[in-house]
Amino acid sequence: MSYASTNPFTNRTVATFRDITDHELDNVVVQAQSTFESWKNVPFAERTHVMKRAAVLLRDNAREYAHLLTLEMGKLFSESLGEVELSASILEYYADNAETFLAPRTLPSAPGETGNAVVHSEPLGILLGIQPWNFPYYQLARVAGPNLMAGNVVIVKHASIVPQSAAAFEKLFLDAGAPKGLYSNVYATKEQISSLIDDPRVRGVALTGSEQAGAIVAARAGKNLKKSTMELGGTDALIVLADADIDKTVQWALWGRMNNGGQCCVASKRIIVEESVADEFTAKFLDAMAGLNAGDPLLVTTTLPPMSSQSAADNLRAQSKIAREHGAIVTEVGAPVPSSGAFMQPTVITEVSSDNPVYDMEFFGPVALIFRAADAEDAVRIANDSSYGLGGSIFTADIERGQALAQRIDTGMVFVNHPTWTRADLPFGGVKKSGYGHELSSSGIEEFVNKKLINTVPIDAPA
Repeated sequence: MSYASTNPFTNRTVATFRDITDHELDNVVVQAQSTFESWKNVPFAERTHVMKRAAVLLRDNAREYAHLLTLEMGKLFSESLGEVELSASILEYYADNAETFLAPRTLPSAPGETGNAVVHSEPLGILLGIQPWNFPYYQLARVAGPNLMAGNVVIVKHASIVPQSAAAFEKLFLDAGAPKGLYSNVYATKEQISSLIDDPRVRGVALTGSEQAGAIVAARAGKNLKKSTMELGGTDALIVLADADIDKTVQWALWGRMNNGGQCCVASKRIIVEESVADEFTAKFLDAMAGLNAGDPLLVTTTLPPMSSQSAADNLRAQSKIAREHGAIVTEVGAPVPSSGAFMQPTVITEVSSDNPVYDMEFFGPVALIFRAADAEDAVRIANDSSYGLGGSIFTADIERGQALAQRIDTGMVFVNHPTWTRADLPFGGVKKSGYGHELSSSGIEEFVNKKLINTVPIDAPA
C-alpha cells in the first residue's frame, strides 16, 4: 500500500512513506503489549494528565495541526481548525468523565437473594483502529480518547492519503508524556492488517470506513471471535416539512450537505421536501449551492474546497453520469470550478426514481439529491427506504411533531432543526449497513471493556 501526501488543490505529491516491515510491525505489537501490562494499572489521575496535556498541545498548536489536514485532504482551513478543536474537546471530555463512566456498579439484588454483586469495567488490551481520511484527527480522537482512558492501548492504521496527519497524532501523545506503545501509528499493508486482526494479542477492532471495508474487517474479526465496532457509510435524509422556516432550513441544508466539502458520513445527502414547499426550497437551495466559491482551501474567501483526491472527484462524476443516464435531472450550478485540482462542480440531482441505480448510493462530495414527498408520512417512508441507517434530521416549526417523527426514522441518530452532527457528549453510531457499535459519550468508552461481575455471597447462603 502506498502512503503519500498529495495536495488535492494542486494534485502534487509532497511526501511519501514506506510500508512498515513485518519485523517492525511485530516490534510495535510487542511494545504495545508491554505498555498495556503497566498502563492498565495506572491510576485515572495519571491517564487524565496525559490526555489533558494532549488536548492543550492541540489547541496551542492548532494552526500547525490544521495546516496538515488542509494539505493532505483539502478541507477548508477554517474547518481544519474546527476539527482540531473538536478533537481536543473529545480528549478533554474523556479525561474529565472516564472515571465516572467506568466506576464499579453495584447491582440491586432480586427478592430473596443474598450477596453483593458488583460489575467492574476492565480494559481488554491492544485495540486496532482502522480509520478514514475525511476527519484525520477527529476519527483518531474518538478511538484514542475513551480507550486510552479505559486502560487499553491502541494501534492505528490510518488512511493512506493522510500519513503526515497520522504521524502527527502519534507524536502528539508522545509529546504529552504517553509511554511508548500507548498509541502507535503503523503504515501497514492490507495483508499486515489481516495478520493483526488474527494476532491473539490484539483484542478488538474499531473501523470507520466504507461498507465494503467494514464487511471484510468484520468478517475477519468474527472469524477470530473478537469484538468489533463498525462505523460505515450513510445516505442521511434531511426532511423539510411544510411548516419549516424555508430560508433558515436552506442554509442549514447547505451546511449539512457541504460541511467538510460534502465528504462526511452524516452529511445531508438526501433532502426530502414536502410537495407544497418543494419548488420554493429547491430554487433557493440551487441558488445557495451556486454561491459557493471554489479555490485554495487555505484562503478565507474559499467556500468550496477540492475533494480529497482526483479519484474521489472522478468517482463522483461517474455517479452523477449514472444518475442522468437513468432518467434523473442533473443540474450543475455556480461558476466553473478550477480545471486543475480535485474539484467537482456543485451539483443537484432531482427526479431520482427508485429504480435508478443511484437511488441508494452514497454521494461523497458536493452533490445533493432532492426528493419530493407528498406529505410527512411519505417523507418518513422515503427516508427509511435505504439500506443505510446512520443519521438524519427533520426541520419543522412543530417541535413535538418533529420529535415524534424522529422516533420513526430507522437510524442511529436523528436531529430536529439541525443537520446530524457530532459532539463529545453525544453517542454516535448507526444501524443497518451503516454499521454497529457506538463511539463518543458514555457509550464510546463501554465498547472495549470487560464488564466483569464480582459477586460476594455469604458462605452459609442457601444454594
